[in-house]
Amino acid sequence: MDKYKKLAVNTLIFAIGTFSSKVLSFLLMPFVTRMMETGEYGAADLVQQTANVLIPIVFLQINSAALRFAMDKAVDRRDVFTVGIRTTLKGFVIFLLFAYPLSRVTINDFRLGDYIVLIYVFVLVSGTRQLCQQFVRGCGHVKTFAIDGIFATATTLAFNVLFLGPLHMGVVGYVLAIIASDACSVLFFFATQKLWRFIKLRGVPKGTTHDMLKYSVPLMPTIILWWIINVSDRYMVTYFIDSSANGLYTAASKIPNFVIMFSSIFIDAWQLSAVDEYDNEDRASFFTNVFRVYSGGIFAVSSALVLFCQPITRILVAPSYFESWRYVPILIMATTMSCFVNFLASVYMAEKKSVMAMVTALSGAATNFILNLLLIPRMGANGAAIATVCAFVVVFATRGKNTRRYVKIQFKPVLMLAEFAILVCQCVTMLFFEGTMMYIVQGVFFAVMLIFNRKPLKELYNLLMSKFLKRGSKNKA
Repeated sequence: MDKYKKLAVNTLIFAIGTFSSKVLSFLLMPFVTRMMETGEYGAADLVQQTANVLIPIVFLQINSAALRFAMDKAVDRRDVFTVGIRTTLKGFVIFLLFAYPLSRVTINDFRLGDYIVLIYVFVLVSGTRQLCQQFVRGCGHVKTFAIDGIFATATTLAFNVLFLGPLHMGVVGYVLAIIASDACSVLFFFATQKLWRFIKLRGVPKGTTHDMLKYSVPLMPTIILWWIINVSDRYMVTYFIDSSANGLYTAASKIPNFVIMFSSIFIDAWQLSAVDEYDNEDRASFFTNVFRVYSGGIFAVSSALVLFCQPITRILVAPSYFESWRYVPILIMATTMSCFVNFLASVYMAEKKSVMAMVTALSGAATNFILNLLLIPRMGANGAAIATVCAFVVVFATRGKNTRRYVKIQFKPVLMLAEFAILVCQCVTMLFFEGTMMYIVQGVFFAVMLIFNRKPLKELYNLLMSKFLKRGSKNKA
């Protein structure tokens, strides 16, 4: 049971840091949507997402290699961080050469050139933070990682209130708040972990550089493919409709992030356990047991969110954004499947099979792009949501089959299909029924979902509570 307890402890630690930062995005929604019009919010999201997709390209996704190789006891961690810093600086210098062509990009009423300086600063600061963040996590300093999450939450909140409130900086203020918070996090990591000690001026083995880049470079197109699945629909909604429609769609995508919040807390801890326990003979049993509990929790949270998506939307956004709830149920289904896809990514991480991660992601990206072209002009933003669901289903099916070469996880496909069917029925009920009857039918579906997952949810509860009770008894002693 030690490996399960270790996973539970790390999950609780990551929850402290991750939960606060994820909750912040929801707490800020009422404030942000009142300070910005739908068009402004859509433009701010496009700036942020553009920078996010450029980061893995510019820095060759070196932060992922920093995480994986910092966990490798056979590699000098000073070499790992030095390669990360060098790649970051060299990548940014090369990126400067593309400023002019990037500034000429225009999508409908959105001009990237209006925010080009902001995008460059965002890429450098956020990319550096990701490197420091993943290196510290790979070194096992999970408490520092968690504290940074709380610190980043506080600074992001403060800068948003300042830039959007008294200073009325609009789109620039929204993005600048993220940049300023990330810069504070970089300073925090260097100050607390003394990261300058891990920077070598010379003497880094070429083999370490080669191995890290061999691992990280295939992840670069993988991240871009995930961007195509997760974010490209926002550009296409802007192109086929307008920025205001994208603003509503973006607001709707925040609510399914509740599922991502629970998933990411676990996945951060799970990646450490997956690598630690990967060489053990009972790894198939370990992976299967963890996936059963994980999937049960994800399905239960998703079902609850569909049930309460209307009141949640009413609380979180300004009245002008309320119609965004119509996109939420289908986006929750997409997010549910993405959580299962992320679980299987841990197998590729443990095996260092980053090429296969890219190949499987390609199937989803192609599906998403084609369906976006077909569905958005006919169904609007909900067409983009349906395309995203289909894309993640394709990736999960592809990865589920491929990863059996390394770990034979028992997925219980009949049960998963039944649970997914419940979510589909909830979405149909939410979109085509109203009033009391809608909530009655939804409540029945939610109850059935809980019955299906009663065993894994009980296991999850007992495991987490055992840690709380054990810690409480120690404190009393």
